[in-house]
Amino acid sequence: MEQLHSHISTLLKCIDFEEKEETNRYKLDQVHTLKSFKTEGLAIHPIKVTKKNFGYADYPEIAFRIPYPTDTNQFRDGVAIECFYGQEESVKGVLISLDGKQGEFRLFAPDFPDWIEEEGVGIKRSPDQRTTSLMKQTLKDLSKDKRLYDLFLSIHDEKLANGNEQKTVSTNVDFKNKRLNESQQEAVKAVVENETMTILHGPPGTGKTTTLIEAIVQLVRKEEKVLVSAPSNTAVDNIAKGLLAQGVKILRVGNSTKIDEALANYTPEGRLSDKTIQKEIKELKKRAEEFRKMALQYKRRFGKAEREQRSLLFKEVKNIRTEIKKTLSYHEDKLYAQAQVILGTPVGLVDSHLNKLKFDTLVIDEAGQCLEPLAWCVFPLAEKYVLAGDPYQLPPTVLSAQAEKLGLNKSILEVCFKNSESIYLLNTQYRMREAIAGFSSLLFYNNELKTPSHLQNTQTHITFFDTAGAGHEEQQGANGSSLMNEGELEMVQKIMLSEKLDVHECAFISPYSGQVTLAKERLSTSMKISTIDSFQGQEYHTIILSLVRSNDDGIIGFLNDTRRMNVALTRAKENLYVIGDSATLGKHHFYKQFLDYVEKAGSYRSVWELFEE
Repeated sequence: MEQLHSHISTLLKCIDFEEKEETNRYKLDQVHTLKSFKTEGLAIHPIKVTKKNFGYADYPEIAFRIPYPTDTNQFRDGVAIECFYGQEESVKGVLISLDGKQGEFRLFAPDFPDWIEEEGVGIKRSPDQRTTSLMKQTLKDLSKDKRLYDLFLSIHDEKLANGNEQKTVSTNVDFKNKRLNESQQEAVKAVVENETMTILHGPPGTGKTTTLIEAIVQLVRKEEKVLVSAPSNTAVDNIAKGLLAQGVKILRVGNSTKIDEALANYTPEGRLSDKTIQKEIKELKKRAEEFRKMALQYKRRFGKAEREQRSLLFKEVKNIRTEIKKTLSYHEDKLYAQAQVILGTPVGLVDSHLNKLKFDTLVIDEAGQCLEPLAWCVFPLAEKYVLAGDPYQLPPTVLSAQAEKLGLNKSILEVCFKNSESIYLLNTQYRMREAIAGFSSLLFYNNELKTPSHLQNTQTHITFFDTAGAGHEEQQGANGSSLMNEGELEMVQKIMLSEKLDVHECAFISPYSGQVTLAKERLSTSMKISTIDSFQGQEYHTIILSLVRSNDDGIIGFLNDTRRMNVALTRAKENLYVIGDSATLGKHHFYKQFLDYVEKAGSYRSVWELFEE
């Protein structure tokens, strides 16, 4: 028992480390300058404001454009940001979306800053104090709930580790989706029969989302009320759209501007389009606008009395905003009761105050990307749990090296994988050619991953271009930033010409953001360019992977986390080209195995062949 209490203490300590690291990492000062922030991809500056409006709950929202190539991998939907300008006080907010060079963010302020449309406005990453405070409070309260605490004990009791046994399921299910394979059907049956926790282990391309949707449909048929969550809005939206296609009554909660437009009518805001409700909200917003205008009569340079009056007026704006939220909440409660399935990110679900309702099953998709403490925030909302994902792909991102060392980057899926008696492997992949899938199947999935006959090899689908001896050494970016390799980027262009590749069918990926930033400057703007971490969950006809590392000491940095390579090697559907230095990579057992595999299942070529053509 003490050991388990100790684990909660360790997680709390981890979150403290993460909070401190976030605060230090995202603070502009003499050490962390704007220049270094931009180099590290932590700031986008300057931005061009293209539109302003008052959106959700009357918060200011800004649409913007990025007028130059830059690394935006740190700016995922929903991250905390600050909007800044020169020496003016920055304003906290949240990134709603960023697609290519177009983005949108919301400010937690009563009005737009006076300087918002000036030249030189930018946004930077900011600590996510809402999520960390929520996780800490949840862990502190965990022992107060006997049912949840018993579950916690069973998950963390090393004596119960059973080697990932799979229970035999006997439930008869009338499948709505008649195209499910045998392993998918078994997984659905397990979810229907689930009494505590079931894990759907979905390697790349195995139809995890399709299987989950069928499983949820079957739970709804049993008249269960289901909650669905995932760390990313995109994953939540994918399941929501799949359930809609099956005729399920859904409600997609969270900030509506982070949600796919196709689901707009299925959000609380979309459903609350009743004229009476809208009139009530409109009147409140009108009052807020009047107070705002009165406050803005006082300019930036004014005396104490004027400053107090302006402050009081903005306080009224804040009070009205609270009243709008309460009005929305009253009407939302009715919608929650009517929905068969409610979907949202963990924080989105908690902020929707769903604890008034009783849910039978909670489904967490992308559970391999969900921090354990974040999962415990939503576990209290349901009686039974389904975790879906793959512990052999990338874990959640953690900034603090101390927190990572203590295990904060272990996802809820990875933690539960050890002791679960109900793990169901989806064993057939439909994404890629057999040769592309083969190495991951061998190294990560006990060679159990099957490929259907139509994807059996017809030609060479995986090629390794070896740069050993070519002088294409890695270089450190400016100010000690991420690594890059100019020689490997030259090879990308030669490969495109030599293999007659269509730029619109190709994606370039690399483990290093420095290489990605350089690629955006050097390669075609029509090509999809991304870090491996940001590309998880995506696929492309052709992938060109640049591994960057080339040094005499065999140092490969975070390529040591072989899960990153598992992600990278399973994105291509038809052709995979890998560029790397065998002399550096081959000193690591995993990469030695990969090089041996390519020689047997694909094509192993020297860089010199490209230069001779």
